[in-house]
Amino acid sequence: MLVLLPPSEGKAASGRGAPLKPESLSLPGLAGARAAVLDELVELCAADQEKAREVLGLSEGLRGEIAKNVELWTAGTRPAGEIYTGVLYDALDLASLDAAARRRAGKSLLVFSGLWGAVRVGDRIPSYRCSMGVKLPGLGALGAYWRDPMAQVMPEAAGDGLVLDLRSSAYTAAWKPKGEVAERTASVRVLHSQLVDGVEKRSVVSHFNKATKGRMVRDLLVSGARPKEPAELVETLRGLGYVVEAEAPARAGRAWSIDVVVTEIH
Repeated sequence: MLVLLPPSEGKAASGRGAPLKPESLSLPGLAGARAAVLDELVELCAADQEKAREVLGLSEGLRGEIAKNVELWTAGTRPAGEIYTGVLYDALDLASLDAAARRRAGKSLLVFSGLWGAVRVGDRIPSYRCSMGVKLPGLGALGAYWRDPMAQVMPEAAGDGLVLDLRSSAYTAAWKPKGEVAERTASVRVLHSQLVDGVEKRSVVSHFNKATKGRMVRDLLVSGARPKEPAELVETLRGLGYVVEAEAPARAGRAWSIDVVVTEIH
């Protein structure tokens, strides 16, 4: 099973470990594309803070994030699973997993990124600021920039098992499963169900959506479940206590859409 995750806007500080070693990162086929983004991002942030702030979409209060990018080649690193924070990663709580679940996380979790393309949670990276929605002056919109490199490496990364896609829309732009890979891909949406004047109303709530996805991935890792296809994933999640609604796609070459329905927000 391969689980595709979004990164988090908020990130922990860079570690005290050795600086970035690009050759050590997973998906080595992305090395050239990563170097190009890194070089332009560092140059942009070092040359003109105001332009960098505009390009990165940062408020005045987040100006300090630009300094992080200037030091990307020299800053200390730590595992990506420690760099990414925020609601989903708090709920996932990788640090508290037992050894077996941590090994499963290292093999199955893949975090998409505007800067790296995608990394595994054990890959050592510095803290940075660069979302997939950024449009760099030289390379252009990163969502479009990453499509060709990701198309080259993702079929192999997906292997022959289930692909559980929990990415937000900005990150799905970088790679969309096609053909046979799409048929064993499940895209999950979290819906909040509540009664309003006796009538059920459902809505998508961003914060709760992320928290539920984090808990769901954690439960899968702890259970040791290894669903091999979307239909099996549905039954696995139901066995873990989730209310799941799903139908097989009507056409071949399409991913499954799965709704996880919850009634409490926390």
